[in-house]
Amino acid sequence: MPIPRKSLVSVDTTPSYHVVSRCVRRTFLFGVVDNKDFSHRRDAIVARLAELTQLFCIDISAYAIMSNHYHLVVRIQKQRAMDLSLAEVITRWRALFSLPLFAQRYADNDIMSDAELDEAMRQIELRRARLYDLSWFMRCLNEPIARMANAEDDCTGHFWEGRFKSQALLDERAELQAMAYVDLNPIRATSADSLQSSDFTSIQTRINKSQSPMKALLLPFASGAHQSNNSEHIPYNINEYIQLVDWTGRQIRDGKKGYIKEHTPPIFAQLKMNTVAWLHNCAHLEQTYHRVIGSSILMQEFCNKFKQQRVVGITAARLAFG
Repeated sequence: MPIPRKSLVSVDTTPSYHVVSRCVRRTFLFGVVDNKDFSHRRDAIVARLAELTQLFCIDISAYAIMSNHYHLVVRIQKQRAMDLSLAEVITRWRALFSLPLFAQRYADNDIMSDAELDEAMRQIELRRARLYDLSWFMRCLNEPIARMANAEDDCTGHFWEGRFKSQALLDERAELQAMAYVDLNPIRATSADSLQSSDFTSIQTRINKSQSPMKALLLPFASGAHQSNNSEHIPYNINEYIQLVDWTGRQIRDGKKGYIKEHTPPIFAQLKMNTVAWLHNCAHLEQTYHRVIGSSILMQEFCNKFKQQRVVGITAARLAFG
């Protein structure tokens, strides 16, 4: 039986998640099928992400759009949503859906009774909560893409394999590990041999000097050294991260499993992670961990909180994160 999404996504526990959505039967519906090229659908996903990050209070830390699936690393900004005015909530929601009756009347400045005003407030606050809800974000991303693809193919039925998969990222190191895993997808799949040639990835977008619709919308890195306790940036230096991903990609691409060069990137001193475990995770993150990634202590606490008896990947977490 599927586990309810509320037991997998808890903003109060962690705001960061690794998300994966796959095409039905993992068909290359973003690539080439029967000599038809559908790569333009990846552009549609990038454009939709750029639109949604302006409306939802959810930031994108990393993304990779492959031929039959895509990955996101997201950070939910609950406090940003709570700080929105009623007018801002209405404006953002109207860009996605129509308002319910009483919320619409409030937006139109109609004269309302106290009971009607209370109901309008309830409806608006419900929409505020949806603006930092990961399930609603994914719904608004996946549904238009599925409708567009089905219209192009002149067919009906499921486009996506099922519910999106999510993994909770319990600390900064887990978030950075997931980002590197996502950015290295094309290299692992041998569809690219460098970060610069890794199309439809956040690492290419960050490196590329030309402007992309996603460049300004990616969650920025800290401008200096490691800085914690700020939800508006990734607490590491961008140049160190690019160096880390490039180094990791070379190990994976060259097939040197478990081999560590003498000079590892200096960011490892900040991460305090086992380098062999880092490389393993960058190649097998989804297989090694299930619903949650982080230190073994945080993973155990997460599973205890949601009454999940089996903690998949806790042994690997002890090796990787200490």
